[in-house]
Amino acid sequence: MSATTSTRMTGLLAGYDFLDSIVDAIEGLKKAGFKKITAYVPYPEHHIEAALGYGQSPVRVFTLVGGLTGAATGMALTVWTSSLWPLVVGGKPIIGMPAYIVLTFELAVLFGALATLIGFGINAHIPDLKPRVAYDPEFSAGRYGLWVVVPPERMEEARRILEAQEPAELRVGEQEAADA
Repeated sequence: MSATTSTRMTGLLAGYDFLDSIVDAIEGLKKAGFKKITAYVPYPEHHIEAALGYGQSPVRVFTLVGGLTGAATGMALTVWTSSLWPLVVGGKPIIGMPAYIVLTFELAVLFGALATLIGFGINAHIPDLKPRVAYDPEFSAGRYGLWVVVPPERMEEARRILEAQEPAELRVGEQEAADA
């Protein structure tokens, strides 16, 4: 038995020429109670992120945990190596912290960078092998796009909200969805 089943989602795809229009459309949809909203933008825009309700990225937690793990690994590796194979030179202590800082720092940076890549991949759902049917190539060339999943009984309400902001294009579309 398969762990995921695919279904078709019906929704509206709107294309806007102006930033204010898409932000107002998102806010109107959120006030009306629509939850599954996706914005397509040609570049990162914090006004749209704020309208969608995005907070701070959880990737920073991956970076912190990776960096701390790397620092602990670097310190543990150097202390463990020195205590198993001691090299006493001129009466210096066997475990001398100044010499271990370089490896500790390097492993903190390495583990932090790798954890950042892993965290980004997890949070960006990479790889996302399902094709996005509800998309227009114009969204990468300068136009703002808005996809909202709409139940059939609320289609007219969503259409009125989107049309109030004068979209350059508005069409009904279907998109593949995976249910876990």
